[in-house]
Amino acid sequence: MKKIFALTLAAVMMLTMFTACGSKDDGGDASGDAAGDASTVTFKVGFDAEYPPYGYMDDEGNYTGFDLEMAQAVCEYYGWEYEAVPIDWNAKDMELDSGAIDCIWNGFTITGREDEYEWTIPYVDNSQVILTAADSGIQTAEDLAGKNVGVQAASSADTLVQPGGDLEALAGTFGELISFKDYNTAFVELQSGSIDAVIIDIGVAKYQVEERGEGKFVIADTVATEQYAIGFKKGNTELRDKVQEGLLKLVADGTFAELAEKYELTDFVCLAQGEVTGGANDAEETE
Repeated sequence: MKKIFALTLAAVMMLTMFTACGSKDDGGDASGDAAGDASTVTFKVGFDAEYPPYGYMDDEGNYTGFDLEMAQAVCEYYGWEYEAVPIDWNAKDMELDSGAIDCIWNGFTITGREDEYEWTIPYVDNSQVILTAADSGIQTAEDLAGKNVGVQAASSADTLVQPGGDLEALAGTFGELISFKDYNTAFVELQSGSIDAVIIDIGVAKYQVEERGEGKFVIADTVATEQYAIGFKKGNTELRDKVQEGLLKLVADGTFAELAEKYELTDFVCLAQGEVTGGANDAEETE
C-alpha cells in the first residue's frame, strides 16, 4: 500500500512539474503575439551579417547597420525585445518558414519576389551596379563581355543574371559567371584579380569603395534598378502591418532620416518626413 501511495505521489509531482513548465511565461515572439502583451514579444530579425552598411558586425563584435538600427528602434517603440539573427542568405526562406526569424530585413529586394513574401512599403531605391578594380578598364556593361563576373548566391543580382532574369542577355556575354556565398569572398577575389567585376547593390558597393581605400575599387555602371522593403512570411499581414506602422513612426519623428545620414544612404532612401504616403494596402497591391 505504501508503494502504491509513493508511486501515485511521484506521478502527481511529475504532472505538476510538467504543467508548471508548460505554463511558464518564457516569452513569445512577434509573429505569434504582434498585438499582445509587449513584455512577451521577441522580434527576431533575419539578416546577412556581411552586408554593410545594412547589416554587419562592427569592430567591437556587435551586429549593427542601417536596417538593424531601424529594427531596434521599432522594437523600442513597441517595447519588444529585439533579436538580430544572422542567417545564411541561401537559407533565408527556410529560416523564415520555420519561425527561426520573423522577417528578412537587410537590403531585401522586392523586385522579382513580389509574390513570395508579405512586403512593407519600400524604403530604399536601390540600383544594381558594376563594382570593379580601378585599373580594370571596365566602364560600362558592354565592357563585361568575356570577363569573369561575380554575384552573391541567392541575391537580387544573382536572380537578374539567371535564365529568365532581366540581365540574362548581359550574363550571356560574360566569360564566366561565379556565385559566391558572401560578398566578402567576392571582394577578396576581385582584389586579387581572380574575377574582373561584381554586380552588387549600390549602397554596399559605395561602402566597399570607401572602406577598402581610395583608388582600389570603382563603381563603373548601373545595370538595374529596384527597391528594398521588409519581407515577412506569406500570410503574416498582421505582423507586417505592425512593423510598417513602426517604420512610418521612425520616418515621422526623424529617426529614419538620421540613420540614413549616419550610414550615408540619404541619396537612396525613398521615404521622407512629411512626405510619407500609402500604407500596408499599397504593399499588398504590388504582390
